[in-house]
Amino acid sequence: MPWVRVAVVGSAAGFASGLFGIGGGVIIVAALVLVAKFPHKLATGTSLAAILPICLSGLAGYATGGEVDWSAAAWVSLGAIPGAIIGTRLLVTIRTPLLQVVFAAAMIVGAIRLLFEDVAGDGRPDMTARMAVAMILVGLASGILAGLLGIGGGIVIVPALTLLFGVPHVLAKGTSLAIVVPTALMGTVRNRQAGLAALRPAAAVGVAGIAAAAVASKVSLGMSPRVSAVLFAGLLCVAAVRLARTGIQGLRNGESLPRTEAEVL
Repeated sequence: MPWVRVAVVGSAAGFASGLFGIGGGVIIVAALVLVAKFPHKLATGTSLAAILPICLSGLAGYATGGEVDWSAAAWVSLGAIPGAIIGTRLLVTIRTPLLQVVFAAAMIVGAIRLLFEDVAGDGRPDMTARMAVAMILVGLASGILAGLLGIGGGIVIVPALTLLFGVPHVLAKGTSLAIVVPTALMGTVRNRQAGLAALRPAAAVGVAGIAAAAVASKVSLGMSPRVSAVLFAGLLCVAAVRLARTGIQGLRNGESLPRTEAEVL
């Protein structure tokens, strides 16, 4: 293992996680494949284990700043965790290229809305039964898409909380990390049982990312909502373009697409 490079990867993933409220798995998986020559499935499972300390560090930064909606996190998690399980099971029956293209288009729409809509907001309304059900459904959808496409849930959850429920963008990022933590924990347990999580490299990446995630979360707290939304919209666009390109190529070739995050993104 090139431990120095792994530590650099962890720091980069930690900064992205803390700044954007995502797990950082896009960076970790790709780096494990390219730098450490991990098989894709092992890289994906190892990434989930590495995400845990990184997300906990970023979550602590947002929580101490009062930027976590714990009620929303709980309701969305109720859908996200089983959704991820459903998504991984559906992989064997659903042809993914068209779904990738459609989801990429939805990400572009979300990015455009983030650019032009008010993302500061006064906060979401009081929780009602209807809103709780809606959040569970959002979590379920994000979990299924995560399982099908191998993408991080934060890319779905952050814009959904902001655009659908009026959660201010910075608060949405902190809340997203609170949702990613239990999802990654369950995934790590399942992957470990299947032999798809290398704990030593995961620990190296995760520990290296702790400080960066903490610093980035503090940077995010002091960032203006507009700048935060613009940066996140840029992240959505980059991910959407790469996702669409992979999906279009799969449609042209009529072949099954790769099913890991490194191959998708």
